[in-house]
Amino acid sequence: MPPADRKETTGIIIASYVVAGLLALVLLGYGAWRNDVAVSAIGVLGLIVVGASAPFSFAGRSDPKDDMLSLLHEINHSIQRLCDQQSLSDDARRVLNRDNERQLLKAAIDQDMRQGDYEAALVLVHELAERFGYRADAEEMRTRIEAERSEQVETDLSNAVAQLDGLITQRRWDQARTEADRIGRLFPNARRSKGLMGRIDHAFGQYRLDLERRFLQAAGEERIDEAMTLLTELDAYLSVHEAEQFKEVARGVIGKARENLGAQFKLALRDHQYRKAVVVGQQIIEQFPNSRMADEVRSMLDDLLRRAAAADAL
Repeated sequence: MPPADRKETTGIIIASYVVAGLLALVLLGYGAWRNDVAVSAIGVLGLIVVGASAPFSFAGRSDPKDDMLSLLHEINHSIQRLCDQQSLSDDARRVLNRDNERQLLKAAIDQDMRQGDYEAALVLVHELAERFGYRADAEEMRTRIEAERSEQVETDLSNAVAQLDGLITQRRWDQARTEADRIGRLFPNARRSKGLMGRIDHAFGQYRLDLERRFLQAAGEERIDEAMTLLTELDAYLSVHEAEQFKEVARGVIGKARENLGAQFKLALRDHQYRKAVVVGQQIIEQFPNSRMADEVRSMLDDLLRRAAAADAL
């Protein structure tokens, strides 16, 4: 072949391979955009044909014209397949691609299960059974989903109940009731989520009875400071009606507590322990703000603070 003809033929071959490669890339991109596996496969096949035949054409191992004709024939066949695919309805294309879509659906279901999104997984299982007809696969996956979801629900419920028990132990009753409401909403069908309010009320009642017993015992043994602390806590557990039964005992405890603080205050003044007198005086004002003793302490407090500061400076 004359050099001029050879050069012209080589140019035609290069142009043909470029066009073929570009067309294959277009098919590949279109298939990826439409999520059409068949079209993408045609694009990949075109690239393989171009890549595999080009070296032989330029190496002289085959007739360049035959290679070019073969390549154009393969491209024409791919384009015809693409046209045939596009002329089909969506349902017909789905039938042709059902194996690929089946695997994609199963992979998506597995991913939803790993992420704990069981509702989304069940939606896809329904799609697998009703739209594609793989009922055996769908039933198997539905069984797995229900088993994993049941196990996860049991774990989450156990953690929530343990948190509730912690709030009860800490006697954070309002927060415990809020948590019980939340558990009931999250696990409405779980047997253990029933009766949580009753569990809280029982613990509340038991602790109140224990407070009452300890208060009466401390008051009877004239452990006045302890009795006052218990009385302050018990006040939050009793209604006005329930508090009536403790009124006389509480009055006696309060009177003795006031007398004890008054005695401590006077003793501190006598011994010139002004810092202690300030501390006891502040207790009197805090615990008995409306008493005559509190008024007397208030009138003396500024002077006591100066004397305490002067004593500390020595």
